[in-house]
Amino acid sequence: MNNSPFVRKAASVQSVMLQVLLALLPGIAAYVWFFGPGILVQLALASAAALAGEAAMLAIRGKPKALFLTDLSAIVTAWLIALSFPPIVPWWLTVTGTLLAVVVIKQLYGGLGQNPFNPAMGAFCLMIVAYPALMSQWPAAGQLDFSTQLQLIFGGVREVDAITGATPLDALRTALRSAASPDSELHGLRAAQLMDGPAFGWLGGKGGEWVALGYLVGGLWLIQRRIITWHIPVAFCGALFASALVLWGLRPEGFASPLFHLASGGAMLGAFFILTDPVSGGTTAKGKLNFAAGAGVLNWVIPSFGAYPDGVAFATLLMNILVPLIDMKTQAPVFGHKKD
Repeated sequence: MNNSPFVRKAASVQSVMLQVLLALLPGIAAYVWFFGPGILVQLALASAAALAGEAAMLAIRGKPKALFLTDLSAIVTAWLIALSFPPIVPWWLTVTGTLLAVVVIKQLYGGLGQNPFNPAMGAFCLMIVAYPALMSQWPAAGQLDFSTQLQLIFGGVREVDAITGATPLDALRTALRSAASPDSELHGLRAAQLMDGPAFGWLGGKGGEWVALGYLVGGLWLIQRRIITWHIPVAFCGALFASALVLWGLRPEGFASPLFHLASGGAMLGAFFILTDPVSGGTTAKGKLNFAAGAGVLNWVIPSFGAYPDGVAFATLLMNILVPLIDMKTQAPVFGHKKD
């Protein structure tokens, strides 16, 4: 019988990133089932752009290309970008966003482990500000066949009204605001009554709630594998749920339910795959809780009162700014010294 202490072999970056990619597969499978295989094209475009941008910057910086190109960190960033963008955005937008993430937000700050901001969410925010119309074109579940998706991705005519609709978060928000108006035919209806439209499923958006479930399954697997800890997902989901619960409990006719917020948009992707970035997120256990809780509150405030229907990206970047302060305030005192 072996005696303690036991020393665990440190996992390589490649091994960790590979497991993150594997954890994304259940969500991607649900994505393809409900929204079509166009997302696979976007994943391939983003991956190719990420590797090309990474290789170019490594050559310029005089770094070993083989070592860093095979660690899969660029591929993880690429997949998160593709899964955050609408699946029918033009190819050049996916490529541009990915190059900005890898070249500017990651490599110009020193490469892996040096970036203060989440590269994927930085790219999302830049693209939605620069191209708000294209970044708002989301097809409904089962709306477009693969041929149409390919035409749109590679330069087809974009008849916006014919190919897209509002995201479930945006659709419900608009309906709730209409229900608050005395002159509207929806006046007085609650969120549960407004969610009878074709864009909605049981809890969130039709199809999107199953994608969220896929991310949840993959995220729980990452916790079981000890790739991530429970702190960030629990704090984020708890803060989002509690924030939504307060006003939904007071005014159910004016706000979406907490479960709707958790099952819609990028909440599950953010909780398990975006905010858990070990570089741009909190490092201490208490810091992770504070970081994720702040992001959860912001992720409710932004779609509820702001102009954007999904707040994961902006919430992530805003909390990234506060990480140095959070870590400083939550760092354990050095042994033998009193905490200030």
